[in-house]
Amino acid sequence: MIFVNDLSPILLELGPLTVRWYGLLFASGIALNYLILTRLFKKNKYPLEHLESLVIYLFVGLVVGARLGEVLFYTPGHFLENPLNIVKIWEGGLSSHGAAIGLFVAYWTWLKVHKVKFSKYADVLAIPIPLSAAFVRMGNYFNSEIIGKATDGNFGVIFAKLGEDFPRHPAQLYEGSMSLIVFVILVLVYKKYAGKVRPMSFLFLYLFLYFGGRFGLEYFKDVNSLPDSFFLNTGQVLSLIPVALAVGWFIRTRTTKP
Repeated sequence: MIFVNDLSPILLELGPLTVRWYGLLFASGIALNYLILTRLFKKNKYPLEHLESLVIYLFVGLVVGARLGEVLFYTPGHFLENPLNIVKIWEGGLSSHGAAIGLFVAYWTWLKVHKVKFSKYADVLAIPIPLSAAFVRMGNYFNSEIIGKATDGNFGVIFAKLGEDFPRHPAQLYEGSMSLIVFVILVLVYKKYAGKVRPMSFLFLYLFLYFGGRFGLEYFKDVNSLPDSFFLNTGQVLSLIPVALAVGWFIRTRTTKP
């Protein structure tokens, strides 16, 4: 079945104020993330004042890291020609690999300031991340960005806003669906094994599932800043790092005493 995406990226306009679907979905994902973290902090009897200061660090790290990741990893030429566009995050263009780096740096900085161990909150912070990622990818669909490769199969989307008349894989929807699946798996596993496994097990499970899924879905994407002759694209190269870290961590924990 072939669909046509002629959706407007703008939800509504109120005088000088323009509300975009991407911005609304991004904000909704962040809000749900915060609500889930609040519940997890209460359940684990963690101090909520830590969460209130931590989310500020994480939000800044998320936005800055995701935007710089998009600029440096995927479209450096565009932003070199249009440097003012770097700050226009409401129009889309956030890299999940850059977001992961930004979140790590922000969390590490917060830990140093508040003298807290890395493993203290790492697991609960990882649980809602893929849910927020799913909302962002839906925003990408409204923006007709992070498009997939052309397809001659029975399923695809024609991105009319790009002036195209042929179907592509809706890579944004693929990745959004994968993110939701990862979120559900993390929630189910956390409910069953929280307190019964090593600290940071859920963090590395998230890294393995999410970026492992990203590696596979990159085959459908038409976004790459590496030479076409290279057998992997940019997203796959960047995904290999967290997957390798997760595999190494699980192998190490299997061979050492808890």
